[in-house]
Amino acid sequence: MTGEIRVIGVLGSPHRNGNTEILLDTFLKGATEAGAETEKVILSRLSFSSCKGCNACHKTGECILKDDVHPIFERMLSADCLAISSPIYTMGITTELKGFIDRAHYIWVRHFKLKTHPLPSEKKILHRGYFLSTAGMDRDDVFSTAVPMMTALFNIFGFSYCDNILAKDMDGYGGIIGNPDILASAYQSGNDAVRGILAKEPCNIVK
Repeated sequence: MTGEIRVIGVLGSPHRNGNTEILLDTFLKGATEAGAETEKVILSRLSFSSCKGCNACHKTGECILKDDVHPIFERMLSADCLAISSPIYTMGITTELKGFIDRAHYIWVRHFKLKTHPLPSEKKILHRGYFLSTAGMDRDDVFSTAVPMMTALFNIFGFSYCDNILAKDMDGYGGIIGNPDILASAYQSGNDAVRGILAKEPCNIVK
């Protein structure tokens, strides 16, 4: 089955080999060992500008900015599973990930405004999206602003928002390695995602 399912992980953290990347790598390892082909996109390595809000894409469905996001978006659209990751900085996702999401506006225009690229009805059912995040603080609301942005992102790309793998209180744990339970959960989520896609089973949607 190797290679039949494509999983793309997006690292929104500018800090390499930190808590968020370890969490994402663990999810991708679970997916790989379930038979998927995986790819990790590191946003801090890409060259792209923020959305200019010009709305030129509202007429054409094309973005006037030509940079590294376009081939990434095309690969995301053709993937079976997306794992989007970001640490929480000042109660929100990173600048890198927010700018990346904003640049997908032209994809939204194609799908929902101009409707030149309609999404097949079965696509959302069979394509899975996951959000992985870490936070230093031990607050129940520390991830609350991130979830609506993930809802928007997965909707733009036509993916079901299946689950959150959230690791708060990293300061208390001394880092992600100090919380083996959340790493086990990330691995199992990656593994289960691929098995669910192969079985053509819809997931429970994050509300």
